[in-house]
Amino acid sequence: MVTYWKDLMNNCPIWKQIFIAISIGTFSCSCESSVTKKVEQAKATSEPQPQPNVIYGDLVIKEQSDYLMIPVNLAVQYQKQDKSWEFSRSYERNNSNLHNIIFYHKQDGKSHLLLNRKAIINSFDLLEVKNTGKAPIRVWLYKIINEDTNKDQKVNNEDAVIGYISDLSGKNLQQVTPNNTKIINWVVVPSQNAIFLKVIKDSDNNKKFTAEDKINFIRVNLEKPSMGTEIISDQIEQESKSYIFK
Repeated sequence: MVTYWKDLMNNCPIWKQIFIAISIGTFSCSCESSVTKKVEQAKATSEPQPQPNVIYGDLVIKEQSDYLMIPVNLAVQYQKQDKSWEFSRSYERNNSNLHNIIFYHKQDGKSHLLLNRKAIINSFDLLEVKNTGKAPIRVWLYKIINEDTNKDQKVNNEDAVIGYISDLSGKNLQQVTPNNTKIINWVVVPSQNAIFLKVIKDSDNNKKFTAEDKINFIRVNLEKPSMGTEIISDQIEQESKSYIFK
């Protein structure tokens, strides 16, 4: 190959020799630049990406409970908008959008986590029911986002928001509203020892919660929390529509 180029250069006019030399030099530089870029890209890909810091919110202290609660979250990474999981520090204002909660026993000093999986705790509230002659009922109600249900590469309030209840220790966590639903609001009825949660169901299975989806109410017994019972049956809904649209 080298001999070929020497013969070619010797048999060409001077201006052609100059042109060939420049072309070879440019091609060589281009190849070197391309190789360098590929090496740099491979190096960047192989290097481990730093993990965001875990941050802890202020202590949540309730006199009714033997446990202190510590909100767990991640430091905000605003520059990484392409990540599948979005977090904020809004818990500083309203205890929302948390990764987890640490429960710390005041007497024995032992700690444990509420969740053993990845999720977002949208909110948590202490429910207390007092009836004459009975011990008060106290439980925690959580609104939890478990996954990216609308498949938009983000886990946020646009996804399903599921209700869970635990005891004051953060144990015996029980799901109380169905999958593919979103809690709108709730009310405790002390005389029934129950909570009624208003939810919207993804009834058309389009992975979104819109005005076209069905609304229902879920009744949950606070004495023995379990998956709640829907109040509005299909029959009642059909009868209601038949009178409205006559």
